[in-house]
Amino acid sequence: MEAIARTAMYPQHRCKNIYLVRHAQGIHNVEGEKDHSAYMPPALLDAHITPLGWSQVDSLPEHVTKCGLDKKIELVIVSPLLRTMQTAVGVFGHESNTDEASASPLLMVEGAGHSGHKAISSLNCPPFLAVEACRERLGVHPFDWRSSITKYRALFPAIDFSLIENDEDVLWEPEVRETTESVAARGMKFIDWLRTREEKDIAIVTHSSFLDFTLNMYGKECHPAIAEELSKRFANCELRSMVLVDRSKLGLDTPTCDFPGKIPAGLDLPSDVADKKHIEEASNGSRGAVGCLEHTHMSSPTCLIST
Repeated sequence: MEAIARTAMYPQHRCKNIYLVRHAQGIHNVEGEKDHSAYMPPALLDAHITPLGWSQVDSLPEHVTKCGLDKKIELVIVSPLLRTMQTAVGVFGHESNTDEASASPLLMVEGAGHSGHKAISSLNCPPFLAVEACRERLGVHPFDWRSSITKYRALFPAIDFSLIENDEDVLWEPEVRETTESVAARGMKFIDWLRTREEKDIAIVTHSSFLDFTLNMYGKECHPAIAEELSKRFANCELRSMVLVDRSKLGLDTPTCDFPGKIPAGLDLPSDVADKKHIEEASNGSRGAVGCLEHTHMSSPTCLIST
């Protein structure tokens, strides 16, 4: 009877751990999730998080530390909107005292974005990188418009905005809502880009619709139970860990823990058999056979596995 594998194996160097976080409660979430017409007031432009949202942010670092993620995460990628940056620095940074404020750049200045929150230091924290590709669904809703990068740099000095080309928001349009298909395609392209980075443990602080549409696409290639798990909507300030697997050599990294085995190199055969085989190959000019696995074609060169 033919054996059927119910698990999968991949070389470790073709995998990354990613930690997906939805932003904490924003001012738009309070009424807007009950009535979508409440999403439209101009006062919600680039929405900041609420006092309850800050309470959610303050509760997550303890879990991050308990799980050891504070020692593992090498990079924090954040959507360049106020609510996601507040969440990211609040979770993966730490409150600054006077000495730290003078010794290292601040992740967030005191009171940034109507927060009333203390300054947050970058001391002993991973680097933070703002990336537009993981923004929320674009267009129409005022809270999904971003402020200028000039303004953000003043509020979040230690966040790296170098990958953002335009100071003002040129992606958001007041009367055109990005399609769900476009968000999903953008999300999958973003995940493929993550695969090319050298870091192995990466946190991404982003938005509910971006996560919903992106993970639903990956779920199409999974067992229904896994697809259901992936498609579950994120709560505010929820963190989920995933394994990102490279299935098409997008990444260029090489194994760091592998060891080549027998040294010096040679045929791993009894010496008399090896000598005979060597003589035959030398006289016949025979070529070695290369074994390969035939991979089933899939739509995405990467896959996500919930952990």
